[in-house]
This record gives sequence, C-alpha cells and structure tokens, in this order.
Amino acid sequence: MNERVTLLRRDAQVEASRFPALLARAQHLAGTMLLGDHGRRRAGTGDDFWQYRPVRPGDSVRSIDWRRSARGDDQFVREREWQIAQSVMLWVDTGASMRFSSHQDLPTKGDRARLISLAASILLIRGGERVGFTGWSLPPRGGDVQVLRLAEALSEDSSEDYSELEARGMIPHARAIFVSDFLGDLAQVEAALTKAADRGVRGVMLQVLDPTEESFPFKGRTVFHSVGGSVSYETLKAGDLRSRYLERLAERKARLDHLSRLTGWQYMCHHTSDSAQNALLWLYRAMDGGHG
Repeated sequence: MNERVTLLRRDAQVEASRFPALLARAQHLAGTMLLGDHGRRRAGTGDDFWQYRPVRPGDSVRSIDWRRSARGDDQFVREREWQIAQSVMLWVDTGASMRFSSHQDLPTKGDRARLISLAASILLIRGGERVGFTGWSLPPRGGDVQVLRLAEALSEDSSEDYSELEARGMIPHARAIFVSDFLGDLAQVEAALTKAADRGVRGVMLQVLDPTEESFPFKGRTVFHSVGGSVSYETLKAGDLRSRYLERLAERKARLDHLSRLTGWQYMCHHTSDSAQNALLWLYRAMDGGHG
C-alpha cells in the first residue's frame, strides 16, 4: 500500500509540473493567512464533552445521561466533541468569459478565481477537510496529492462563453464553494442552489468581476465581442447603454444575493483590482461561519 501511495504521489507531482505557477501562487497566498485551528465542534464519537441535548427519536437508551436527566422531568443525551473531516464541494467557472481582463496589469477573472479557490482548498485541507469538485470527476479527499489534483484540474479551460454550473454529485450536508462571474444563465444558479438546499448543503458564492464590468467606461462607436467569439455587438453610442447596463448588473447581483440568503448561502462580489487575500479571508471565514 505504501508503494502505491508513493507512486501516486510521484505521478501527481509529475503532472503538477505543468501548472507550477498556479500552485506556487496559491500556496504563497494560503501562507499569508494567519489562522487558528480550523477544527469544528461537531456531535460525534470523540472523548471530550460538548453539550447535553434533549432525547430525540432514534436515540438509544444507552446514550441517555441518567444523572443529568434525574434533575428534572426531561431526558438528556450527553454529546461529545468530534473533529470531523467535512466534505467541501468546489465549482469554479472555466468558461471563456472568465478569460477577460481589461488591462495588462490586471489578472483575468479566471486566473483570480482559480487562485482564490486553490488557496482556499489548501487551507481547508490543511485543517483536515476533504475538498473536491461537484460532479464526479474529482471526489472530495484530503492530503497533499489532492491539492495537486485540484491544481491540475483548475488549469483546464472551456471553449464555451459560459460554462454550465455543475450541481450533480452534491453530498448531503456537505458544504460548497461556487466561483464565477455569474454573467451566464441565472436559472442554472437558482436550480443549483435549490438542489443544494434540498440536500442540506450550505456554502458560498464568490462573484469575480473585472472593474471595467462595474464601471462601463465606453463611449462613442464601440464593438463588443464575447471572449469565446460567439457574440458580437456594435454600437455608435456606447455611452447611451451605460445606465441600462449598470441597472441590469445591479439587478443580477441583487438576485444572486437574494438567492444566497433564501437558501442559507453567503454571497460576495470581488473585483480583480482588489486584494486576493481579502477575498480569500472572506471566503474562508464565510465557510467557517456557515458550518452547520
């Protein structure tokens, strides 16, 4: 078994040689975070006392704490602390729209999304969590080899302008991270969050936008092309579109925030001109606070 693990690690490291920049930057970003113990207090089979709770249907008689129950008319179970490795499901948009950057000094939306997602995965795995992708391509696992697998998978791009939100394979009562510009079909997002909520999955949505997408500084004759090349639109008065565009963007962001609140998720919009560290800290703390 040890030989197989060694070979797997070696093979993963060989594969990782194709994406050293992303992995190195994510490790560096994760290393800038000064965080405490990421363990959670969960009811389970540990040795340390956590709390008493009333007896529920399905509890065995052996689990009842008779000394605590003798103080009144109700019966109580003595629960113990359990540091459980929780599964975290990750979806990062790889669509062509994520390859947009308005300036050479700014990262693309996809580059920033991958960096934050991989850094968050590194922090979660270091804390004993299991991280994987939604769907069935890469199930949640822990360990350094899983980080390499995640980095490799995150290095792939999609040819479509907007990649479809993968909501299959949601593990009941797991947590999830969705990272995208969310400029595609919001019906997919609504369906994914509804499905997640039905399975008891809670998580965070991080919307990544280029600052130009927030300000719409265009005037006069302008030709707009989608990054994937499937859409082209020319106008002689781009400035006349600004108020309508900004209104629709605000409506979209408000809907994402509403969907998040409705399903018990958390939402944040991050701009590629802002600090990746701040976005990572928010995401990490949001995951910590959203633990059910």
